[in-house]
Amino acid sequence: MNIGTFDSGLGGLVITRALIEAMPEYNFCYLGDTARVPYGNRSKETVYNYTKNCIDYLFKKKNCKLIIIACNTATFAALRRLQQEYLPQNFPDRRILGVIVPTIEEIINKNYSSVGLLATQGTVSSDVYGIELRKRKDDIKLYSYPAPLLVPLIENNADEFAELIIESYVKKFVGSDIQAIILGCTHYPHYKTQIGQIAMKVLGRKVDIISQDEFVPQSLKNYLSRHPEIERDLSKDSSYSFEITDINDSYIAQAKSMFKDESITVEKVDI
Repeated sequence: MNIGTFDSGLGGLVITRALIEAMPEYNFCYLGDTARVPYGNRSKETVYNYTKNCIDYLFKKKNCKLIIIACNTATFAALRRLQQEYLPQNFPDRRILGVIVPTIEEIINKNYSSVGLLATQGTVSSDVYGIELRKRKDDIKLYSYPAPLLVPLIENNADEFAELIIESYVKKFVGSDIQAIILGCTHYPHYKTQIGQIAMKVLGRKVDIISQDEFVPQSLKNYLSRHPEIERDLSKDSSYSFEITDINDSYIAQAKSMFKDESITVEKVDI
């Protein structure tokens, strides 16, 4: 059985690449819902329905035992409901995990007292990061701002416009005492070096960049070590597949760029 990774578009390829690099022996199946990207400006109910549709495909058609929702918007909008309603009724022996809790754990482990968040409008409006952080550390300060233009830039291979847009977002943290910026969308690690450099210029000091591709693999390893009943069912053939719900030359080029591998094959799937 396989490990599935799901994202609203191509951003989850960054997480998938990191997972494969850290755990190359396992089988991974990636699904990006490029036909309906972005999710960040849609209603919670719509995001849930889209996500459930894709999760259903990964379980039924790709034989996944475990799925990582590599999308912050889908994690906050759909994960809990999928775990509490969908899984017990359909696949009680399988699991769905998200990327927000590992991010919260990373922030707490680094003992920050003040952090910034760049994310989609949906994630920011939900205050999911604030809620989860305050459960564990009620005195932490969080400054959250939407960065809605970054996903379209990445999905349309328009990096030449990124610097001015990133700078406009980072300037929102001027006057704050943040020690780190959370990249609260799995597309955003594509710009993590640039965001760090621009933050240094704009804020006049170095701030850490909290990028999910850097710690989600270890979080998954830890999960599997705690759940041998899941791990023992996972196939270890080093087999990887990459599917998206809409395909064009730009998507193919961007997928190869984000995965940092020109040889990967990306296929269109109807779900």
